Amino acid sequence: MLKRIILLVLVVSIWACKNPKKEQTIPVDDFFKAFDKAYYHISPDGKSLSYLKLQDKKLDLFVDDLATGNSVQLTHLSEKTISFHFWTSNNELIYYTEDDSKERRSDIFVINKDGSKQIQLSSNEKTRLRVIEDQLIDDKYIIVASNKRDSTVFDVYRLNVRNGQMDIAAKNPGNITEWMTDNKGVLKIAVASDGVNETLMYRENENQSFQPVISNNFETTLQPIAFSEQEPNVLYAISNVNRDKNALVALDLKTGKEKQVLFANDTLNVVDARYSRTQKKMIFVTCETWKKEKFYLDDDSRRTYGKIDQLLPGSEWRIMDKDKMDKVFVIRTFTDKNPGSYYLYTASDNKLKKLTDINSSIKEEMMSDMKPISFKSSDSLTINGYLTLPKNKKATNLPVVVVPHNGPGGRNSWGYNADVQFLANRGYAVLQVNYRGSTGYGKSFYAAGFKQWSDKIQEDVNDGVRWLIDRKIANPKKIAIYGNGFGGYIALNCLYKNPDLYSCGGSNSGVINLFSYLKTIPPFLKSNLQMYYEIIGNPITDTDYMRFASPVFHADRFKTPLFIAQNPKDPRVNVAEGVQFIKELKKRNVPVTYIEKEEGPNPVLRQQGRTALYKALEEFLKTNLSKK
Repeated sequence: MLKRIILLVLVVSIWACKNPKKEQTIPVDDFFKAFDKAYYHISPDGKSLSYLKLQDKKLDLFVDDLATGNSVQLTHLSEKTISFHFWTSNNELIYYTEDDSKERRSDIFVINKDGSKQIQLSSNEKTRLRVIEDQLIDDKYIIVASNKRDSTVFDVYRLNVRNGQMDIAAKNPGNITEWMTDNKGVLKIAVASDGVNETLMYRENENQSFQPVISNNFETTLQPIAFSEQEPNVLYAISNVNRDKNALVALDLKTGKEKQVLFANDTLNVVDARYSRTQKKMIFVTCETWKKEKFYLDDDSRRTYGKIDQLLPGSEWRIMDKDKMDKVFVIRTFTDKNPGSYYLYTASDNKLKKLTDINSSIKEEMMSDMKPISFKSSDSLTINGYLTLPKNKKATNLPVVVVPHNGPGGRNSWGYNADVQFLANRGYAVLQVNYRGSTGYGKSFYAAGFKQWSDKIQEDVNDGVRWLIDRKIANPKKIAIYGNGFGGYIALNCLYKNPDLYSCGGSNSGVINLFSYLKTIPPFLKSNLQMYYEIIGNPITDTDYMRFASPVFHADRFKTPLFIAQNPKDPRVNVAEGVQFIKELKKRNVPVTYIEKEEGPNPVLRQQGRTALYKALEEFLKTNLSKK
């Protein structure tokens, strides 16, 4: 009997090897599942952990005592959703709520970690608030920026968490786009902008006026990271002043000159840097090529944080929060095939404790690898990107979905992307192109995309498609293009200009009219308008180009089937204009699939909207690519 069982198992195994199982189609819901817990923060003393947890279709705030494991639910929300929260002392938290209206009306609360003594600091505000310094000053103040005085600019306030009073600490003359305090909460940095040129301004104390230190064109990066606590008037910053790639430098705020280069490499671009207030030093930089990589700035940091590398091999990890003494950390991990997890890391015993998975429905072994690619554009520029192939399929003659990234600026990065994995699971190869104008490849590559949104940027995307066809990876008759925001804009322009290359395509909240897009720039970003004019085009001096570059004026040239989704609550999208555009397309018998989806702050409603969207997209692609 045993021999028969063994023989049967062998036969089944051999049959399975010769007849590989068809790849399982994963439900749409699984890719876009709302998280159960997220946004973890550790108290300054490292003894308590706060987080948001899904309760009755709303996110509520919880606190766990790490020693006892006891959990306390601090909020019981019914209408508004928590946008962010943080610890402002060992015993107090602040949380900020918004509703899902276009105005995003907000409230601010301070509450004790045991749920007692909640104070409402503001109610139903239409203004925005940014936190500059979250730790208590004089046991009662935090430093915030708000546009309550003038919707177009952010002033700095001392927010009294005892009574909600906001006292202005620095009035914005109208051109300040960024404020920064030192490590003690003293406001010392302001960044002024005329839309094209930025000036870093500095003062030694709050009794002085801000003085200009250094000015640069917006193409140049000068990103403040932290003040040196060892040397007065020294600022650590990510900078590509007088270089093409970003470096980490120490800037002398008295002279505006680089005092020291902490990390620089002609082929590596610094995208992030970590400073430790406890150790009073910069500890590592993060550089990005096709993946991100940490470079430690001294042996002690390498030994300390290298332990986390060893605990999480093959994963990218980020410090999301930490206690005041650098002893307890909240770590987030991910890979290209795994949305990742949150962990609590304790340095004393070098141990990780999993807090939660980002999306437990995703099984890594069922996801597809995200591989880097590189090709030459038609004008010989090196273009990088990523190719994700459907699992267990030969890389030949595949249907392809091209996904241009949003912009202006930005880039595709290695990591888990629900859109990409969803499409790969449906059998499509997914092409992501970091076209010229993308960030992360140096100043010259970024600037090469200016005012090229209907020209060379699209050609870079098209060249990527032709690169796939030449290598016989793509089935030339089954290629679609789909994107979000400016990615949708690129997709629409590619479609009507290249009907021979794309069988169908679509846009999710895509820009269809550059004139309308620039009109929807929110008031507090008006100082950046001149920068947008440089990158996209000036509606007064570049009228002909902007009309040529806007898909809404070319409805008569579309031929291939279109998928268009819009969010009626998105203030940056002119829904009526989109509906009129669709009517014009249908008049010309262009097949259009139209869906309205809402994506507000509520995670459950957001998941429902995304599920409906991607089910419709799945059917659209299946219908229009399978026929070819």
